[in-house]
Amino acid sequence: MTSPTIAPPELSADELPDPPCSPQLIEEMLRHLARSIKTHQLYLPNNPIYQRAIENLRGAFAPIWPHTPEIVLSITESDFRWFGRSVMHEANRSESVPWVFFKDGVRELTLTQGIEDDELVSLLRILQRVRNAAPEEDDLLTLMWEQEFTRLKYRFVDINLDSHASFDASTESPKERTLPIVDDIRAEEEAQPERKSGIVRMEDLDATLYFLDEKEIDYLRGEVAAEQTIDMPRNVLAILLDIFEVQESEQVREEICSILESYMLNLLAGGAYGSVAYLLAETEQLIGRAVALAPVHKQRLVALPTSLSDPAVLSQLLEALDQSDVIPEQAELDALFEQLRGGVLGTVLGWLKQAQKPELRTALERVAGRMASVNSAEMMKLIGSTDVSVAIEAMRRAGELKTPAAVAPLSKVLQQPNVELRQAAAQTLSEIGSAGALRLLETALNDDDRDVRIAAVRALGVRGHRAALPRVEAVVQGKSVKGADLTEKMAYFEAYGALARDAGIPPLDKILNGRSFIGRRTTPELRACAARALGIIGSANALECLRRATNDRDPMVRSAINRAMRERT
Repeated sequence: MTSPTIAPPELSADELPDPPCSPQLIEEMLRHLARSIKTHQLYLPNNPIYQRAIENLRGAFAPIWPHTPEIVLSITESDFRWFGRSVMHEANRSESVPWVFFKDGVRELTLTQGIEDDELVSLLRILQRVRNAAPEEDDLLTLMWEQEFTRLKYRFVDINLDSHASFDASTESPKERTLPIVDDIRAEEEAQPERKSGIVRMEDLDATLYFLDEKEIDYLRGEVAAEQTIDMPRNVLAILLDIFEVQESEQVREEICSILESYMLNLLAGGAYGSVAYLLAETEQLIGRAVALAPVHKQRLVALPTSLSDPAVLSQLLEALDQSDVIPEQAELDALFEQLRGGVLGTVLGWLKQAQKPELRTALERVAGRMASVNSAEMMKLIGSTDVSVAIEAMRRAGELKTPAAVAPLSKVLQQPNVELRQAAAQTLSEIGSAGALRLLETALNDDDRDVRIAAVRALGVRGHRAALPRVEAVVQGKSVKGADLTEKMAYFEAYGALARDAGIPPLDKILNGRSFIGRRTTPELRACAARALGIIGSANALECLRRATNDRDPMVRSAINRAMRERT
């Protein structure tokens, strides 16, 4: 590493020194480097796509080392230059590899032979950290210094100083201008190269104040707006897929497959999920439509959605979405997940609890609902998942869809020792509401957990499942209800009123207005619950029982009676 120096003057093409090998080899190596950086952001090291990208990058160094032991790259804002020649140009700073180095002061890189063996992956890891780093975190120079590279050397400038002055400063002091403005303009015009005939400049057309009429201006505005709405990535994909289908050459199809694999990573990194969905849908049709499709090419096309459906890869994609500032449109996410292979629903359900952004959680809930509706078999399987969060989310989807087929797996869940699973199963069965679901809820009345019993008895009462009346009546008129809390007591009495109807008035009247042999009355909680049940029955006899108790001394009972009377009147 050295201190800043003044850059040498630019040389013309004829004055450039001869390179030791073809610049195309360096360009190919840098293309693989840029591709590997994007792959490193999206995939884990054990992913086949990641491993293939690293192997290709290492292979790109092999034809260079027989000609030179080191690669010295000078760096500008948008270029890597080698022997004065641009070997990589990326004007878009958001994706530019040269800009990552340039913005932190690195002006020259020297890659020596053997870097691809042990230090290349470390460099990729550092570049990923720098791209995702917050302003207060370490910059590229600090991370490279901490790594202590032995096969990577670099020159840098202090970006706190004027970097342009360091590299482009002139040794001559600026001369004071004494020419008038008119003379300055004339001198600049004379210094411009002679214009070829037929070339139009805007200043030539701007000789008059209004050189276009209103209709022409509106037409141009419309055309510009239409041009800006063109989905360029989708057009590029359509062209590539058309070439693949028309050209039966194995070499051409091999190249198209490589381009599609790389382009898909670029689209994912750029958040173009709708274009990725289009690619996956079109490749599926292309497999059945292409003539003389070689097995190796078919396998590579099939691998596009398969690789993205891998739980590890999909989890990384969802994590990137959770960290992104902008959540894609719902239609784009729906289209993308529709093209993925089996097993994706479990990953999405698992992420519903992990997602930090409410917008992403809402979008994933809609995606999960759509996927569950078209793949009920996978949803039934996930109800029995060992991952509690996945199983609960699968049960919620089954309840929303009111899927009767879920009753069988839910019967097994009700036998699980996990209370949270049993509560979710009871709630799902109440939402399904089929005859089989209600019969299964009858068994849940004997569950050890209070919340499970409450969910079951409420569902049975709301659904009017009279087959459960003997069990509910046994609790209401028995002694076990006395040990329950007020919420559970109220749930059983409400269900009893809904199921027993007029036949339940005598026992309820006895609880509300009756007295024991020695003149004692039942507890205020039970009398309030009985009043609530009589209000649900709502017949004339039930209301008469309520009127006889309006002078009850307990405020809880009077409140329950007044509420029941108001609801009926």
